[in-house]
Amino acid sequence: MYHSSCSKNLLIFCSEVVRILRESYPPRSKQGFVLFLTGLHNSGKDAIAKALQIALYQQGGRSVSLLLGETLRQELSPGEPYHNVLHDKKHIIPFVISDGYSSGDRHDNVHSIASVSAELSRAGAAVIVTPIAPEERSRQLARDVVVQNGGSGGNFFLIHVATPLEHAERTDRHGLYAKARRGEILGFPGVDLPYEKPKNANLEVDVTKQSISEIIHSKFEFSNLNL
Repeated sequence: MYHSSCSKNLLIFCSEVVRILRESYPPRSKQGFVLFLTGLHNSGKDAIAKALQIALYQQGGRSVSLLLGETLRQELSPGEPYHNVLHDKKHIIPFVISDGYSSGDRHDNVHSIASVSAELSRAGAAVIVTPIAPEERSRQLARDVVVQNGGSGGNFFLIHVATPLEHAERTDRHGLYAKARRGEILGFPGVDLPYEKPKNANLEVDVTKQSISEIIHSKFEFSNLNL
């Protein structure tokens, strides 16, 4: 009886350990991750992000959250909280986006976006974000926040959309570069604020060298990124 009871308790204990390990370390195909696209305004990062969202939906297996930096600026009033809801409706995550363009404002916005991205990826979502993030310190902060707070979803991939300034400015339908040149917008990357080229990007793409479709199909080999 003693041995039988001991064996039964051991099996229960082992089963519980396995359950906890599976919850803490789900298979790679079930882990969340963050694709952080950085580049100049109008570099094509938002278009690439939307195409990636479609590709990931088609791949299946995860919910997909898309956070477009400039869209957040346009849709929110200063200081207004933005609520992102996961597809399972269980996670409501408020965060605040500043409408300022200073180095400090941009850094704070990247921190906010990274924080909510970590929560979403922790829950198993594929998260695609597209802030300009012109400073290396901000991009490193985003990586640290996701890795440290994303749990099993702390998988961070930095994609540099390296479209040249000349092309981004020439095709800018919103006229933000023109406003920056006239001094109506201060602290604008590529005009009066330097854009620091990423030192440790996982991938670099350029819409002047390949179409969006070509970039998605030739550059984003999800198996190579271990997604």
